[in-house]
Amino acid sequence: MRRLDAALPRLRYTFLVSSVIQIRLDESSSLSAAEKETQLFTNLSKLPSLIVALSGGADSAYLAWAAHKALGERALSVTAISPSYSTYDRDQLTSFLQQFSIRHEFVETHEMDNASYRANDGDRCYFCKDELFSVLDQLAADKDISTIAYGVNADDTLDFRPGHKAAAEHEVLAPLLDVRLRKPEIRELSRRAGLPTWDRPASACLASRVPYGTEVNAERLSLIDRAEAALRDLGFRQFRVRLHDKLARVEIAPDELSLALAPEMAAAINSRLKAVGFLYVSLDLEGYRQGSLNAAL
Repeated sequence: MRRLDAALPRLRYTFLVSSVIQIRLDESSSLSAAEKETQLFTNLSKLPSLIVALSGGADSAYLAWAAHKALGERALSVTAISPSYSTYDRDQLTSFLQQFSIRHEFVETHEMDNASYRANDGDRCYFCKDELFSVLDQLAADKDISTIAYGVNADDTLDFRPGHKAAAEHEVLAPLLDVRLRKPEIRELSRRAGLPTWDRPASACLASRVPYGTEVNAERLSLIDRAEAALRDLGFRQFRVRLHDKLARVEIAPDELSLALAPEMAAAINSRLKAVGFLYVSLDLEGYRQGSLNAAL
């Protein structure tokens, strides 16, 4: 993985078979979030030019904003459009880009053409990110842009994320990780900067709602997209619709679960999700938890 600053030798990246990165720190970081942000801007300003892989979540949005501040027109944020990218995410991203005048392009990716991606084994994210970074590599070559970066943060290294392996193979920079920014710090810095993404709920790709071993296809992703739009229309903020064949297993954030359990709302959820194409609807009593399908691995 290309490093932003060779003067940061204390970070060492080790990719395990499970594709979880473990970072060894020779000494713990005592820097405040503001000091880390200052280091981030210093590191970014040293780059001749940069493409930021922008999904629109809190981390990549903060990185895109920081790159825009540090590099101006030498920074280009790029968002991949495919069936796994929700309509809602695209709408939210468009509003963010307009608000901050960030130089940006949409590109198409074709991970769905890859049988290994569609097979949806535990390494699905690897094939998705490999396709993304291959497309960005070509775009960087076409536009004579020197470097590509993505928004992985220090907390992400504790989770199962096969996409990190693809990032390493493509020598993609991890600017937030290099300065050891954690998720709560990124949210707080985003709040201070006036970014509307500061408190945006985590929003993984639609394929993350499909259990491993179940084929990912455009029809299933569209069904999930419509179902989650229906929940959003009902007023819910943090949730997932996990697809189990014709059954929707709905995970609602604990602080919203009591609303979902109210008889009238439960009936509305059932009706709305059946209307978009599910035959059965269940409410997961454990509530929303990130990466719940990883338990099957």
